[in-house]
Amino acid sequence: MTSATQRNASGAGGCPFHGGDEPALAPDGCPVSPRAAAFDPFERPYQLDPAEALRWSREQEPVFYSPRLGYWVVSRYDDIKAIFRDNLTFSPSIALEKITPASREAQAVLESYDYGMNRTLVNEDEPAHMARRRELLEAFSPEALEAHAPVVRRLVREKLDAIIDRGRADLVAEMFWEVPLTVALHFLGVPEEDMEQLRRFSVAHTLNTWGRPSPEQQVEVAEGVGKFWQYSGEVLRKMQARPEGHGWMYDMIEKNRQKPDVVTDNYLHSMMMAIIVAAHETTALATANAFRQLLSRPEVWTDLCDNPALIPAAAEECLRHSGSVVAWRRIATRDAEVGGVTIPEGGKILMVTASANHDPAHFENPDELDIYRDNAVDHLTFGYGSHQCMGKNLGRMEMRIFLEEFTRRLPHLELEEQEFTFLPNTSFRGPEALWVRWDPAQNPERRDPAVRDAQRDFPVGAPSRQDIAREMVVAKVHAAAEGVLQLALEDPHGRRVPEWSPGSHVDLIVDDYVRKYSLCGETDDSYWLQVAVLREESGRGGSAWIHEHLKPGMPLRLRGPKNHFRLDETADRYVLIAGGIGITPIIAMADRLKRLGKPFELHYAGRSRSSMAFIERLERDHGDALRLYPKAEGARLDLAALLAEPRDGTLLYACGPERLLAALEAGTAQWPEGSLRVEHFTAEGALLDPGHEHAFEVELTDSELVVEVAADRTLLQALRAAGVDVPSDCEEGLCGSCQVEVVEGEIDHRDKVLTAAERAGQDRLMSCCSRAKGKKLVLAL
Repeated sequence: MTSATQRNASGAGGCPFHGGDEPALAPDGCPVSPRAAAFDPFERPYQLDPAEALRWSREQEPVFYSPRLGYWVVSRYDDIKAIFRDNLTFSPSIALEKITPASREAQAVLESYDYGMNRTLVNEDEPAHMARRRELLEAFSPEALEAHAPVVRRLVREKLDAIIDRGRADLVAEMFWEVPLTVALHFLGVPEEDMEQLRRFSVAHTLNTWGRPSPEQQVEVAEGVGKFWQYSGEVLRKMQARPEGHGWMYDMIEKNRQKPDVVTDNYLHSMMMAIIVAAHETTALATANAFRQLLSRPEVWTDLCDNPALIPAAAEECLRHSGSVVAWRRIATRDAEVGGVTIPEGGKILMVTASANHDPAHFENPDELDIYRDNAVDHLTFGYGSHQCMGKNLGRMEMRIFLEEFTRRLPHLELEEQEFTFLPNTSFRGPEALWVRWDPAQNPERRDPAVRDAQRDFPVGAPSRQDIAREMVVAKVHAAAEGVLQLALEDPHGRRVPEWSPGSHVDLIVDDYVRKYSLCGETDDSYWLQVAVLREESGRGGSAWIHEHLKPGMPLRLRGPKNHFRLDETADRYVLIAGGIGITPIIAMADRLKRLGKPFELHYAGRSRSSMAFIERLERDHGDALRLYPKAEGARLDLAALLAEPRDGTLLYACGPERLLAALEAGTAQWPEGSLRVEHFTAEGALLDPGHEHAFEVELTDSELVVEVAADRTLLQALRAAGVDVPSDCEEGLCGSCQVEVVEGEIDHRDKVLTAAERAGQDRLMSCCSRAKGKKLVLAL
């Protein structure tokens, strides 16, 4: 080891692996673990399923050096998102660099074509990147993209018309490759010629940049890339000769005339070639992946056919679960810590976004394809931050139209048994063929010709959370305590319910009410989701409606499960504290800790024994750890005594009335930062009150935009209206999903997520509810 590595070996920035006989060494001198040394993205496990191939990394070694690749590999969600956010420390300049160095023979071929692809938006550093990106954004606004929907619909429908009475097809060859390519050319304004030639060019470009072709293949691939470059230049010159044309490239040609120092000649040529690939290949592969995953789950496909409102959510979940973009690359411009490991200056980084999209720390039950998942939009398939894919909404539109046409016109579509093959490379993934079959006699339009044209359109952009709801049935209702109703919910078709983890909750949609309830049954119960509902006479009426109307057999809808109160299982000891109905998430945590063999104590306070839910089960399952404090019996939870001495290695989890949580926050002021984890029930004080608000301005440093936030709009709403994607969930200041970094300005904090110390730091806010105290905020977005 180097001396620096030795100094840090036991802490942050240290080696992730020690020991072994003469292990391989990373560039910083740190030993490489056997699994890291064996990792090769060109071998079968990664090529078939990159997320599964890196499960060991997510669980054990989230940042490791791969000697075979010569890259640092990063596999967890938070680490990859942090890299995306900091494009100064982690430069995108190598994003299009050949991952396998060209042979001299291949290089000579490229030179013979005067190949000179330089910077594009994908691999450009600041400040040039944002200067150019601003010039290119207008065509990607939702309003501009809406104009392309009729063309996409026509192309998909024509292709489907051609095969609908055949009964069998390879959807990749028949539809998924050509339609996105035609749409890309239409968007660019490029003549729709030489489709098959362009397909070969695109394959060559992918292998050249992200593949590992043999020396013989390198020459052949270089020929394809050189011809692609040559072809792109010829098309560009033709377009420049008749500037009256329409399309994105014509807009760029005009920008080139107006601002030749920003949109240069070489930039035009490079973007022409890059966009032809990027605008169609990623969508073609993503659509093939989506149909493969959906059709391999007939029950999910049926749900989609029965409820087409779920199509945007299903497309987004497929992008998360099996997106076409598997990985991106960066290079460290200085020594930088990622996930507790120091990546040295000059270290090349492979961010495996496919792995991040399966990180259980961010996505509940991540390996399940769940079309009801309402945080799928958090996926990193489109990247994140200032380099996020500009064409994401065009790709979404195409995938949705494909799904809408097929679910309406061929709901009886089936996936044939077949062996899937993939173009071997590190970064883009989708089956090379997708064979399906159906019985033309069952085509709905044979019975009703109107089916062919009965299309359903969707707004451009991310899916609406309001459309993502799971159909359930009330299986059982019983009193868990005085004024507390316990509900067991099941799938109407008798299928398994989604897996969930302690701390998870669901949004229950009953009548006109939407309410959040923690899951409180057994986490390994595969067929029931259970919640407990306290009747609140002073509430908004939702709990009273549930108590008075819900009966076994009644249908209802819910969103989730989702978890913003996740149990950290790495602590030495735990103190669990519940007040009243706050026992619901806490009991699931107690069950989990007992199963793990972790020491814990459980303190449960309530009005009376008769009003405290689950006492019998708690005494049965957790009697040794349980302390009860029924107020009617004179028992009192002495927080001062409980919290008097901070305990090393101990985490406190609490849920209950606001006064209890406030007392806990005050009582743990002397405990280590982060020791207390709480869940709030209400968003009191967080919701927008336009009559008492003032407008303010927000400067976005990454996007170089200035956004006005009106008195009657939240910051989150204003950011989205400006085209800036910010993840969110509760939108009430309770979950922390919409946190953004604050560079400058005084914050009016209204959330229930940040600690007092975090608020005092003035470096972050929850964009769904918090605002500026003054006239301006500067955000790192």
